[in-house]
Order: sequence, then C-alpha cells, then structure tokens
Amino acid sequence: MDKGILKNVGINFIGLILPTFISLVTVPSYIKALGVERYGVVALVWVLIGYFGFLDLGMSMAAQNQISKARASEDKEACTRVFWSATWLNLATGVAGGLVIYFGTFLYTSYFSGVSPALQHEVVHALPWLAMAIPIANVSWVFAGAISGAEKFGSYNTNQTIGTFLFQLLPLFAAWWIGPTLPNVLAAAVAARTIAALMLARSALKVLDIRTILPPRFGVAKGLFSFGGWMFVSSTMQLIGDSADRVLVGSALGARFVTYYSVPQNLVWRLGILPSAMMRTLFPRFSALKRESADLVMRQSLEFLNGVFTPIMLTAMLVLGPFLHLWVGPEVASAGTPVGRILIIFVWLTGQSNLARILIQAQAQPALAARVSLIETPLFAAVIWGAVHYFGLTGAAVAVVARGLFDYFVLLWLSRIHARQIVLDMSAHLAFLVATLWLSTIATTLPQVAVAVVLVVGANVAWSLTMTPALRELARAVLGRLARLYSGKGAS
Repeated sequence: MDKGILKNVGINFIGLILPTFISLVTVPSYIKALGVERYGVVALVWVLIGYFGFLDLGMSMAAQNQISKARASEDKEACTRVFWSATWLNLATGVAGGLVIYFGTFLYTSYFSGVSPALQHEVVHALPWLAMAIPIANVSWVFAGAISGAEKFGSYNTNQTIGTFLFQLLPLFAAWWIGPTLPNVLAAAVAARTIAALMLARSALKVLDIRTILPPRFGVAKGLFSFGGWMFVSSTMQLIGDSADRVLVGSALGARFVTYYSVPQNLVWRLGILPSAMMRTLFPRFSALKRESADLVMRQSLEFLNGVFTPIMLTAMLVLGPFLHLWVGPEVASAGTPVGRILIIFVWLTGQSNLARILIQAQAQPALAARVSLIETPLFAAVIWGAVHYFGLTGAAVAVVARGLFDYFVLLWLSRIHARQIVLDMSAHLAFLVATLWLSTIATTLPQVAVAVVLVVGANVAWSLTMTPALRELARAVLGRLARLYSGKGAS
C-alpha cells in the first residue's frame, strides 16, 4: 500500500481511539456531579443531537467527494463553490431542525415526559441551548468533510480530538464551578461545539485556500443533493439494519435477552476501529482517483485489512469469554459469549464490505449502494425475526452474519473490480475464523486460551506473509525501521 495511505490510516486510527477513551473516562464524573436522573436527561440530549445528524442529508460526504475531485483537477474555484454551497445548505437545515427540536421537546417535556417538575423546569430553560447546538453541529460536519476531502487528516483529527475533549470537559467544569443544572451544562456544551466549529472552519478555509464568501449556487446545490441524498438513504438503512436485531430480540424474547445480546455486540463492534479508519482515509482518495488506480488501491487495502485485522479478530474470539466473565459476571457472559463470537465474524465481514461500499459511492454511484441497503434491510429483518423465534440469540447472530456475507458479495460484485483473488484471500481468512470459533468452545481455561491465541494467530500471520507479497514487503519495511531505531539507541 501507498505510504501516504498507511500514514493517514494510522492518524485516523488514533483519532478514533482518543475520543472514545475520554468519553468513557468522564462518565463517572458526570454521574457524580449531576446525579443519575439529570445525567440521564443529558445523555438523552446527546443522543437526540446525534439523531438530528440526519439533517446533514449526506451533504458533508457529498462535499468531501466533490472537493476531492476538484482538488485532483486543480480547480480551486470549484472547491470554493462546493464549500460555501454545502455550508449554507447545512446551516439552513440546521436552523430548521433547531426550531423543530425546540418546540417538539417543549411539548414532550410539558405533557408526556415522566421527569420531576423541578427537572422539567430546567429542561425548558435549557431548550434554547439545545436548539442552537443543531445548526452548529450541522455546519461542523461540512467543515470536517472539506478537510477530509483534502486528505489533511492530521488537521482533521487534531481539531476533532480537541473538540471532543472540550465537549466532554467544559460541561463537566460548568457543573462543578457554576452549578449542576441542565442550562449550565448545555450552555457549556454549545460553547464547546462553537469553539470546535470555528477551529474546523479556520482549518478548512486554510486547507482549501478560500478567501472569499460566496452565496449558494443552484447547480452546485443540486449536485450535492443528488449525491448526498443517496448517501443519506444508505446511512439510514444501515442504521435501521444495525438496530433491527436488538429490537427483534427484545420483542420476541424479552428485555433480559436484549442485555445478553447487546453487551457482547457493543463490545465487539468497538473492534471495528481499524476498518473505520481505513474508510475515513480511502473515501476521498477513491473520489479523486481514476477507476483503474482506485481498483488497485482497493485490492491492496483489502489485502492489508485481511492481513492485519484477522489476527485481531482471532484473538478477540478466543479471549472474549474470559473477558466477559471478568467484566460483567457469569450470567451475562454465559449467555452472551457464543453470540459475541459469532458477531465477530460479522464485524470482520463488514469491515471489508464497507470498503467496497465507499468505492462504489466515491466513484459517483451512490444510488447502487443505497439500493442494496433498501432491498437488504426488510429482507434480513424478516430473516432475523424467523431466526430469533426458532433459534434464539444464536439464530439472531447467525442471521446477522448471513447479512454480512450478502453485503460482501453483492457490493464486491457491484464495485466491478477483479474479485477472484480477493474472494480467495477472504475465504482463507474466513476459514481461520470459523475454525477458531470451534476452537474457542474447547479452550476454556486461561492457559488453553493463551496457547490457542499463539498457535492460531501465528498460523494466520504466516499464511498472510506467505500468500501476500505486499504484506511481506510491508513487514520487512517495519522490521527494518525498528532495527534502525534499536541500533540508533544502542549507539547512543
């Protein structure tokens, strides 16, 4: 793989880990400062702001795609037109969403919620801040998309990480120093969002060398909506598909089984950071490249992902059971471990199929990927429903893996790349995963797990290095650099 791509994958990987870490660390402090009930309301507010991300309507991804193409053709004026058209459109939809959330939350809080009267009073006074957060977040996504479109991921992740730190810490400081009320917390959150948005805007203007403010252009806006609309359909269908299994488990088996299913599911989904970092890196690159070059990068990326990601997933499959027993206790671990092990295969498949998805989308065919999601979502909802009713939690997990296989083969076919060698490579690594799934039921003690990890991961790495020359060259380069660093330290 290109060294620039590998560097950007590493930058994006770190950029995804740090915000997750700070979010986990601050939760106990928030609960202590605000109390359980008030923190629950704040958590719902964060979720609500996240859900209103649909108002972006795929505009940030559309802007990223068009800016990548414009920069590849060295069309500075096109970059400027796309940037400002997307910014004004997202500002308008954000303001509209802010008004909707203001009046909608006011009615819900006043007449339908079950919060105490005192907390209800706080929510009403916090609503203006909540409404302001929507348009600020909406334009921030365009700024972030513009920076990503220019492939300046160091700037993007620096700004995003600082913004996440501010968003987590400023409201906490406001609760400690001013008072643990919702208006104080949300005002501080809006201040953090505003600072982050200004930082992203400054970086985007600098990266794209934009020095003028332009009004939205109808032709540009039409192109953005055409591309972004299909991106919006894809992301919405994926969101529904990713939550359908939990909803159907709950309706068929009860809330307790949702816990047994969702705890391991949420844990193994966090393993998808590496594919997510690759997606963030490759979308603008695929947008800028000609078809033949994009195909080459795609094949190299899948080889790299299989070679690096598969050992991680093999290890996770073997250690999941002991970890869950330590983390959540024997009851949830006993019921959830088989589910989690099967879902690891889904996460592994999804990492690859999503690369095919963004190749299709970046090469200006987002409608194809969206139609797959439109067909797939109701089909597999029915399959999961039947699997849950007849086979319980294991049936749900197997049905989800079937969805992952469907996605993989259909999207690979639609991407129109030479797939024979790719499928053979995937099949070999899938065989390792299936064999390890069986082995994990036998290796139950910690010494047995440790031995199994060494044997399985060692065999998989040896296979990858033997069958994939590009990975072999990458391994040599990494070992050579480590040797030079070690010899330099020894000499000093």
